[in-house]
Amino acid sequence: MDWLERLASRAKGRQRETAAVPGPSVGVVTDSAAALPRGWADAAKVARFVRVVPMPVMIGDQIYGEGSEELIPSLAMALAQGHEVRTSRPAPGRFEAAYAELAAAGCSSVVSVHLSGQLSGTVDSARLAARSAAVPVEVIDSATAAMGLGFAVAAAAESARAGCPPEAVAACARAVSADSNILFYVPSLDQLRRGGRIGAAAGWLGTLFAVKPILVVRDGKVLPLERVRTAPKALARLAELVQQDIAARTGKVRAAVHHFGNASEAERLAGLIGAASPEVEILICPLPAVLAAHVGLGVLAVAVVGDRAPISGERGALAAPVSAPPESPESPSS
Repeated sequence: MDWLERLASRAKGRQRETAAVPGPSVGVVTDSAAALPRGWADAAKVARFVRVVPMPVMIGDQIYGEGSEELIPSLAMALAQGHEVRTSRPAPGRFEAAYAELAAAGCSSVVSVHLSGQLSGTVDSARLAARSAAVPVEVIDSATAAMGLGFAVAAAAESARAGCPPEAVAACARAVSADSNILFYVPSLDQLRRGGRIGAAAGWLGTLFAVKPILVVRDGKVLPLERVRTAPKALARLAELVQQDIAARTGKVRAAVHHFGNASEAERLAGLIGAASPEVEILICPLPAVLAAHVGLGVLAVAVVGDRAPISGERGALAAPVSAPPESPESPSS
């Protein structure tokens, strides 16, 4: 049983024990960069109090919302052919609508957790919308992306479902996102260069075709970590770096392997990680289109986070805080 199924199982157990207790009073909002598994936010266990705001992807003159059936094949084709691909923050009105829906559903407050503000203006749109919301909204810049954000959202949702107050739900989201570590490999820095998100890796552009870069999301930014000469070595090295992160942690660890256009390589990477750390739960899922648009085809990314229980015995009590991931040598920021 994976971690999502366990969340559902725990929620069902609580529902049986507290059938007469109203649903969560704290709503949770995020954006589609969270990479949550398809259908998770629509499941009965969270649909009433969780909203995922889709982020727009522009291919040529056509605008797609994350989740539309045409987006993934159109994006893959555009990336393969080198066509222009752009992304944008959601309009504040999309967040206003999400906050209003949750208020109408009975939520008395909202915790809104989003993609790093260093990578997108999404969190600014959420803050603008929060000013006019009918209920108090706490907006959190997760300083991360993909399932680094997704794990934090899922933990916040579990905390809210358990009846925790808004400040505890927000603290849970912050703790889990701060504990996350995202490492990723891209076959080329070209797509990151086009999108202006290459940051401190810009110095590698002179050897663009001679290296296979491994990068990290740190302090909300994309920073260079290592240069590897071949794709097979890059995959093996990525697995080694993830294993080092796992070994440095205490307690149970969860990981998510992301891919775009290379599912078989993601399976192989997950196998390498799982062989070295069989106790780690590994989720394999595609990278959201809004992120894939900036890293390109063939990306492999791994998000690692400690299995921090957002609550302990008593209603509203927070578990002990998690420790931060080990620091790597600092790289110059953009």
